[in-house]
Amino acid sequence: MFHSRTSRLARTTRLGLGTMALVAVGALALTSCSSGAGGDTGSEYDPDEKVTLTFTWWGNDDRAARYEALIDAFNEEHPNITIEGSFTDFPSYWEKRQTEAAGNGLPDVWQFSDTYLRQYGQPGLLLDLGEYGDYVDTSTFDEALLGTGQLEGTQYSLPTGYSAWAMFQNDDLLGQVGVEPYAGGTSYEDYDEWMTSVTEASGGTVFGGTDYTQRIQNFELLLRQEGGNLFTDEGELGFDEDQLREFWESGAPVRDGVGIPQSKLEEITPTSGLGAKLTASEMTWSNFLGGYLAETGNANLSMVAPPTSDDGAKDLYRQAGLQMAVSASTKHPEAAAIFLDFAVNSPEAGEIFGTSLGFPASSSKLEGAKLEGPDKLVADYIESVSDRIGDAPPVPVVGYGSIEQTFWDLGKSLGLGAITVDDAVTQFFDEAEVILAG
Repeated sequence: MFHSRTSRLARTTRLGLGTMALVAVGALALTSCSSGAGGDTGSEYDPDEKVTLTFTWWGNDDRAARYEALIDAFNEEHPNITIEGSFTDFPSYWEKRQTEAAGNGLPDVWQFSDTYLRQYGQPGLLLDLGEYGDYVDTSTFDEALLGTGQLEGTQYSLPTGYSAWAMFQNDDLLGQVGVEPYAGGTSYEDYDEWMTSVTEASGGTVFGGTDYTQRIQNFELLLRQEGGNLFTDEGELGFDEDQLREFWESGAPVRDGVGIPQSKLEEITPTSGLGAKLTASEMTWSNFLGGYLAETGNANLSMVAPPTSDDGAKDLYRQAGLQMAVSASTKHPEAAAIFLDFAVNSPEAGEIFGTSLGFPASSSKLEGAKLEGPDKLVADYIESVSDRIGDAPPVPVVGYGSIEQTFWDLGKSLGLGAITVDDAVTQFFDEAEVILAG
């Protein structure tokens, strides 16, 4: 597919692991006053003009090698555009962007997340890609995927790919303990019983799974099964205290010996229970397959549909959180738009990345993807749950990242027995109120 090489990227820009920071909306609003596009939207692009663009992303060395290959392929077609790339870990990435936004110094092109669409789009810090239709082709995306990068009809970003929530299983471990794989798509009660059978069959050396009530995405699916969402279109919580209390209480049996103890997970962090081969199942996004394979040493993994309380629910959706955006302050908006288009649309990008940035979101990028091995496993899973995929939820609220982290932290505290469900619910709503108030 591509050849890894000694990096020529500015890796010195990598920062130490930090605490996830909520973007300072006030600072962004001040910055937006001077963040108009540096170039004239009506100007002609000169292919002979030599320009340099800064480009950054979060990820690991594997992703960096793939982006190096992408930049090389891009330069074969556009030798006049020099791309200066850098990357860091996810928490540090957004801390760095916050600082740059306050100083009007965001990168020209950057890997983006729909989680931050409101925080950077509303203050005017992102380029309106709709004004650069001569350079960015959006006809390769269906309307639902285009919508993941839109605010009030303005296209601020485009997805690199999409994922669906999935149940991962380690079939090697299940074979060792003599338990058939979870069939997928059954009730939560059936899944709990299946986890219990794995834990009991192994004598506690392998656990059936983890406490799924720690993940806000599992709560989101349950709400969607009931016709709701995590948030309303107006940016408010879409659930009440009783719904959250019931959800967290439903995880009590899993926390009481069926699932892997939270204390054991703390010992192996940042590796997951599935990655450490201590659990037989775990739920997360489908594009995590590559990471699990790396952690487990290429164990025999499979994916099935997560549990559901309603067989006919359209609770799953195509999560296109990983996106690409251009800063409104770029001095070279046409060149930046051309590079963004190459990253999200080119067959070369499809060949280089496969499904590692999610299943290709654009038809032209998909044409270049060779869906073999793990990539085919992801593609087959997404096809298998196509009848269960519904409309995407509303655009994430400002501060969603902090709300998700609060949910996760409280879930871990429940697992450690450090807090009661009632106290966890009260604390969540208190903190969410502060976050949503800005």
